[in-house]
Amino acid sequence: MVKKLKILAVDDEDAMREVLRLRLEAWGYEVFVAADGDQARRLAERHRPAAVVSDVVLPDVAGLELLEWLKAGDGERPVILITAHANVETAVEAMKKGALDYLTKPLDYPRLKAVLADAENRIEQRRATRRVKARLERGAGVGGLLGESKAIRELVELVRVVAASDASAILTGESGTGKELVCRTIHDLSARKDGPFVGVNTAALPEGITESELFGHEKGAFTGALASRPGFFEQADRGTLFLDEIAEMPPPLQPKLLRVLEERRVRRLGARLELSFDVRVIAATNREPRRAVQEGLLREDLFYRLSVFTLELPPLREHAEDVPLLAQHFVQRFNARHGAAVEGIAGDALELLQRFSWPGNVRELRNVIERATILAKDDWIELRHLPPYLRDPAAAAGDEIVLPGGVTSAEAEKILILETLKRLDNNKAAAARRLGVDVKTIRNKLRSYGIDGEG
Repeated sequence: MVKKLKILAVDDEDAMREVLRLRLEAWGYEVFVAADGDQARRLAERHRPAAVVSDVVLPDVAGLELLEWLKAGDGERPVILITAHANVETAVEAMKKGALDYLTKPLDYPRLKAVLADAENRIEQRRATRRVKARLERGAGVGGLLGESKAIRELVELVRVVAASDASAILTGESGTGKELVCRTIHDLSARKDGPFVGVNTAALPEGITESELFGHEKGAFTGALASRPGFFEQADRGTLFLDEIAEMPPPLQPKLLRVLEERRVRRLGARLELSFDVRVIAATNREPRRAVQEGLLREDLFYRLSVFTLELPPLREHAEDVPLLAQHFVQRFNARHGAAVEGIAGDALELLQRFSWPGNVRELRNVIERATILAKDDWIELRHLPPYLRDPAAAAGDEIVLPGGVTSAEAEKILILETLKRLDNNKAAAARRLGVDVKTIRNKLRSYGIDGEG
């Protein structure tokens, strides 16, 4: 049985109190009535009503004083003031002191009903947000890996197993599912937690010097090598080295990486001696690794050397029940970062977030919530704070892109990429999926246009 919401109605006129009681009970509320401020306070302390409807003029206290007392006891409690003698100054003062609304007599009961329905939504919204916050405080997940769905619970269990060992692993999953976050969590739970964590996007390494970045080089090893530099294996000694987008590593470099992993020794470019290291390597790819092997993008022996454990990260659309938890976590993070005071996410906005397919996964959700938090500032995140492509995907991203006549194929490609990114709020993962290409291709194209391709 659904528990009725408690409403306190305060008015010094007997007939008005009775009408309010009958109306409110007919609308499904549990009603308490008071004839003055003193009685209202006693009933409020005893029954803790969720909302209050009060006359402004009472025999023993001004309605605005009662409003202040009610808000001091429960700042979230909605208070609706009514009066037979409306004036602008009193209405403005009432709203400043926290009144939800200010209605005049004779009462417009449909409006009162609508205001109470809005108050009820706000109350349930706050209750739902408090429940989510409580789950966050209890620790829903492990480290930065948040979620209570079956998929995330199973992933957390495997993360704990992997962290307890020192074996290599490959993380797979779509772009934006949090592969580096999972790797950091493994590192933080492992015996190497006090050692360095070095993350490398192998696809983003500058062409021509990938080997020197990975293994290091001595001064004078090549043109431009003005000083000796340790490679990533040396930097990660006694810690964890995360090699992201391993299937995008240049094929000639993969056997050299395999030899280093097998021998646990590395030689800088231009050096004569090899250096030993103590590093745990965890790799990641947004490709299916066995298919990458079949396509010749990833060496089979390197794959088997790395894949003692394989952890598949689920796309967000497959654990949408975790969206409220993740979204509230991001709200709290971006409140702190941007000096905002957003309490939570309104019900209809949260429903939309849960229905959306999230082609960019958790990274896309994080970006959407950061934008919404900045826009909402110290209010609730509502539908209007979400980007257009979420509110109306068909209008924002479903229309045809019309190319001007006479463009070259390269110009047409540039227009297509930039317009798709614009319609998808600059989400590179989502644009790559829509265009049927890899994220790396999008990034490389943007760099060729003189635009930062990272992010």
